[in-house]
Amino acid sequence: MSPLTSRLKAIDAPSIGLGCMNLSHGYGSPLPEREALRALAAAFEMGYSHFDTATLYGATANEQLLGKALAGKRSEILLASKCGMAIDPALGRKVIDGRPDTLRRQCEASLQRLNTDHLDLYYLHRWDRNVPIEESVGALGRLVEQGKVGAIGLSEVSAATLRRARAEQPIAAVQSEYSLWTRNPEIGLIEACREAGTALVAFSPLGRGFLAGAVRDPARLEENDMRRGMPRFSVENHARNLRLLEAFTALAEELDMTPGQLALAWLRAKGDDILPIPGSRSLDHMRENLAAASLSLSPETLERLNAMMTPDQVAGARYGEAQQAEVDTEEFDRSDAQPPA
Repeated sequence: MSPLTSRLKAIDAPSIGLGCMNLSHGYGSPLPEREALRALAAAFEMGYSHFDTATLYGATANEQLLGKALAGKRSEILLASKCGMAIDPALGRKVIDGRPDTLRRQCEASLQRLNTDHLDLYYLHRWDRNVPIEESVGALGRLVEQGKVGAIGLSEVSAATLRRARAEQPIAAVQSEYSLWTRNPEIGLIEACREAGTALVAFSPLGRGFLAGAVRDPARLEENDMRRGMPRFSVENHARNLRLLEAFTALAEELDMTPGQLALAWLRAKGDDILPIPGSRSLDHMRENLAAASLSLSPETLERLNAMMTPDQVAGARYGEAQQAEVDTEEFDRSDAQPPA
């Protein structure tokens, strides 16, 4: 049993965690601190116990929020953060840096912001290709030896990189985008994770809100919403993808589930080692998402879902050129992708 699984069992955590990024980062203006603190406190009360943050989010503001909101609750939660990608205050932009000294300093700073003496899970947010992966995970391994980190994770890496990393240190989890309309982990990453008992933590399991029906018109997104730069949300591609969403939404209604719950139930059916971490600013949506942990789908329903939003049907890549250059994940060849009929 991996350290991540052991910790989740020890605190009786549900199979669905909470991604905290969108409270501070990526989806338009940050939520005011008072509202964000209220949302995190409510999430804990409703049953969330796996909280995921990062040094990058809100230029450290997200970690500070969690440090305040979860004070006094540390023993009851699994706390995960990430290093190796941060906003450089001098440059005013994101920098990927996987050098051992950088990771050590970022960990020390994260512990202070999160008001804790250890992190249950600490991810390398992005692999810095200027630094061998073995050096970066070796530095994280030393943090484990010092008791500052319980287990090591990686984010947005390929199966080959995971295998290299785990030859240096045990890897408890890999975080990757995974949902009905983003199935890249199925190319090889899930297999590589299962070879070593590594959990796959699925971020954006609701397709950045698309699968939940929350993005009907991308033009209404705030100017600083990251989805504006993602090809799937371009005017032409989004219109095509909306036609795919119709059948999915109809199936959710047929099953008396919300579309978001159906998307999460599909992921949960992929295996107990697949752990979705949807994020939301809405307390109602948080409750709705958490309730999906107890839902099950019939083989017939899974067969119908597997045929929906396949890689050859979805219009547009998941990342734009700049973001795609930062990740190491396997990607489907979209050269022969067909627009939805």
